Order: sequence, then C-alpha cells, then structure tokens
Amino acid sequence: MAGLLKKPFKLALVQLAAGADKTANLSHARSKVIEAAKAGAHMIVLPECFNSPYGCQYFPNYAEKILPSPPSKEDAPSWHMLSSVAAETKTYLVSGSIPEFVPEGKKYYNTSLVFSPKGELIATHRKTHLFDIDIPGKIKFKESDVLSPGNKITIVDIPDYGKIGLAICYDVRFPELATIAARKGAFMFVYPGAFNTTTGPMHWTLQARARAMDNQIYVAMCSPARDMEATYHAFGHSMVVNPNAEVITEAEEKEAIVYAEIDGAKIEETRKGIPIYTQRRFDVYPDVSEGKIRYDE
Repeated sequence: MAGLLKKPFKLALVQLAAGADKTANLSHARSKVIEAAKAGAHMIVLPECFNSPYGCQYFPNYAEKILPSPPSKEDAPSWHMLSSVAAETKTYLVSGSIPEFVPEGKKYYNTSLVFSPKGELIATHRKTHLFDIDIPGKIKFKESDVLSPGNKITIVDIPDYGKIGLAICYDVRFPELATIAARKGAFMFVYPGAFNTTTGPMHWTLQARARAMDNQIYVAMCSPARDMEATYHAFGHSMVVNPNAEVITEAEEKEAIVYAEIDGAKIEETRKGIPIYTQRRFDVYPDVSEGKIRYDE
C-alpha cells in the first residue's frame, strides 16, 4: 500500500459562513480561495452549502441546474465561479457542496463538485446518506423532506497527487465509504460537513479520527463557520487528521482558513508501525471493498 501519494502538497480548508445573498456568498468564497492559493495551497476545500444558508427551506431557492455539463451561467453561477477561480489560482478545488436541481423528476441533491487547475470539472458527489435525525429536546432535522440521495461512492483521481475519497457531512457516519476508498488506493478522504452545536461536540472530532485510524489515511473535515443569527448553527472546527489519527490543524468556530502539509511518508510510517493492512482476516469476514459497488472513479 506504499506510494499512495505521488508527492507532498499543501491543503487548505476554508471555513466560512453563507448568508442570504447568494451573489455575496460566491464573491466571498472566491476571495477566500484566492487567499488560500496565495498562501501556497495546492488543494482547497470549501464547506457544505457554501453558496446557501443550510436548511431544507433554503435548498430549492439556491439550487442550480448543473446538467448537462457545462451548464449555462444563468443556470449555475456557482459552477462557473468555481471553475474560473480554480483556473485562476491553478489549484484543485473541492467545492464543499451546493444544492442541485434536476428538472427531470424535479429532484434536489446536495452536491459537491471538484475542479482541476485548468477549471475542468473532474468529479461530482451527491450526498449519499441524508441527514434525518431527531434528538429529543435538542435538534430535529430531515433532509429527505427536500433532498434525494446520491447512489455512488466517489473516488477522485487527482493527476498530480493520487486518489482521494469524497463524501458530504452525514456520510462520515458510515465507515464503509472511507474503507472502500482506502482499499482502492485513496490517500485521503475529504468531508465537507455542517455538523451542528449538538452533534458537533459529540462526534465531529471522533468521526474524523476514527475514519483516519480505521484506514490509516488523512481525513479532512471542512465546516461552515458558526453564525448564531442563522437558523442552523454550524459547529465549525474544520480540521485535518493524519493517518495516525492525530489532529494536525483545527479551526475554532469563526471564519478561518486552516492549512496542513499532506505527506505520503506519514501514511507509510503509520502502516509500517501498525500493519493492519497485512493483518486483516478476510477468511473470517468479507472485504467490504470487493463485490458489487456503485462508485465513480
């Protein structure tokens, strides 16, 4: 499993808050991507729903038609901003996510787009597991009231560096996605996610460290910044965890950009010291990465 990462690079997680003005949200995100690139980032990640307030009541009004690709600027202003700023900064850009509308069937998705340094769309992930929870006295949320689920695992081949896994927020609670990506050669899993002030303190860091520990890969979690005036209060604390499950960079709850050096030597060191990759007992239990899997690669 050595040599998963072709060369080290600098990763940036942009933690920002989205308000009601979509045009302002896009301008703000663009400026932060440029700021991160000027600081030397080679890959930049935005948070979940970076162009929209987070909430089922907002998704239809902020949704964009991104198919067929490329879409028109009128149908998908976020798509075009992401493409242009990726090309301008010559960085790989993981867009966090935006609400997507598909006229056929009138379906909405929570969708992440990945652009190359040439501004080309190289991957798309639709949130696979919808955030339907009810913790009495604390929070009730049901994304499935508006959104439809995606139906594929997403593994992105980044030509300069190698493979990364990509999923969104609630997807992190389902470890099979990261395990399959790691078994298929991913050196990192990226989760744009808007945990809240109830679920965040409980499980945000735990989930990030668990996915890293289970698979001995890097894990990046990019949150919106916390806005107590909004209807949904994001946890914040965007972070990068290394293959030894150590948090190597972490934001607080306010707007910030955090950076991390991603180095394949750390993966090799971790796997050599604790060689779970050669100790798995597939004679006792099945390999989840084998068999029938629906995924984009």
